[in-house]
Amino acid sequence: MTRRILAVAFVALVVLAGCQSPAGTGGGAVETTTAPATSDFDYADPAGDALGWEGGYWHNESLPVTVDDGLNETERDQVVNRSMARVEQLRGIEFQKPVPVDVISRSTYRDEYTGTGNSSDAMATFDNVKFEALFLVGERNDSLSVQNENRGSNVLGFYTPRDDRIVVISESETPTIDENTLGHELMHALQFRNFQANFSSPTRDKANAHNGLIEGEASFLDSQYSERCGAEWECATPEAAGGGGGGGGSIHLGVYMMKYFPYSAGSAFVEHVHSDGGWDAVAGVYDQPPASSEQVAQPEKYGSDQPRDVSLPDRSTDSWERVTPGGRAPYGEVGVGGLTAMFGYPAYEQDRHPQDAVLNPLNYGANGDIDQDSPFDYATQPVAGWDGEKLWVYENGNETAYTWRLAFDSNGDAREFARTYRHLLQYWGAEQRSNGVWRIPENESEFADAFRVTRSGNEVTIVNAPTPGDLGDVHSQ
Repeated sequence: MTRRILAVAFVALVVLAGCQSPAGTGGGAVETTTAPATSDFDYADPAGDALGWEGGYWHNESLPVTVDDGLNETERDQVVNRSMARVEQLRGIEFQKPVPVDVISRSTYRDEYTGTGNSSDAMATFDNVKFEALFLVGERNDSLSVQNENRGSNVLGFYTPRDDRIVVISESETPTIDENTLGHELMHALQFRNFQANFSSPTRDKANAHNGLIEGEASFLDSQYSERCGAEWECATPEAAGGGGGGGGSIHLGVYMMKYFPYSAGSAFVEHVHSDGGWDAVAGVYDQPPASSEQVAQPEKYGSDQPRDVSLPDRSTDSWERVTPGGRAPYGEVGVGGLTAMFGYPAYEQDRHPQDAVLNPLNYGANGDIDQDSPFDYATQPVAGWDGEKLWVYENGNETAYTWRLAFDSNGDAREFARTYRHLLQYWGAEQRSNGVWRIPENESEFADAFRVTRSGNEVTIVNAPTPGDLGDVHSQ
């Protein structure tokens, strides 16, 4: 299932960081009456199907719809058909058949499409420890619930390849459609109908890498769609939807930053590929998708800098048992998207001291403003040299622990990561002991634990345990 999430939630990040908030993305005129788009265009229906025409409507045609009172079924069909014509006009691929589109309320989406499902105990434990390792969700909260809360608040729409169907979430009691969201999801329909877009993604890094192509292409296209709304095209998008509204509810900004990777870095990645070879070059990436999120965040590394298969042997005692959830890789691998969220979250975490931020993850353009299409920089100095990783999760009764080894391109890159990671430990209240051991006291934060941080050449190894005395049992030196 592919989803379009709020492309404007980063405005909240900017405000919390004390920067000037840019205008919301999207936009476009509210279409209320029929008006000619261009006087010299022949709007007669073609003899057969034609690129830029679907269901009786051309891509630049005006519609007799009003959006202030919502879209009735007839108006919605008109908007969907014209949006299909617009997407195929921009992308150069014909829709061979219509795509069913349902519009539901935010409350219906939360009730019917969010929830932890039937996650196993092993999966729940594994996910909790992984998000604790990233200093995003502590032991007092459940990581799956936090992620579901985020989805319930910021998902705008989604396409289901299995059903070949789109669901758009309307923030209004009278159903409306944000045309940019619709265009984004229609692009997904073209992807899954025309390319091999079902990739195996056993880890977070692989999922971010593959979705960097899938969501990146859709985001790149819906930016082009948005630019034409109100300029070349009349668009049936309510002002609130196009101007950067939200879905209500609470958003965990650190988790959001990690999950937003495919949209932010992916859009820039696809733009880079497109600038070199057009849509044909983008289509060619499906035959050789990015091997890591690093290749998406730094497009110049695509196809050349392959991730390393990091070796991390099990050196635990019998009392500590590895947690290996089924249906995915037995180890964690968060990549540059997860590491950026880990280091960037303190800039927006309000319970402590955001002025002591570890780094600023925002991506600024040449004019000094935040890039609204790619608002986050996932190639900052502490993570830019990432070359692979493995994170093993352990449990001993009710206690959990982990070992995490990260490889980098050079000794200097590893040294910079280790330095920034120690800064992160200090932000969360850690006190340094000896031999690379740190301890976060119980009263300091919800991440109270012991940590051993060591560097050997271009690799950094982090061992976590409940107490300093447990570190050797989890991973002996």
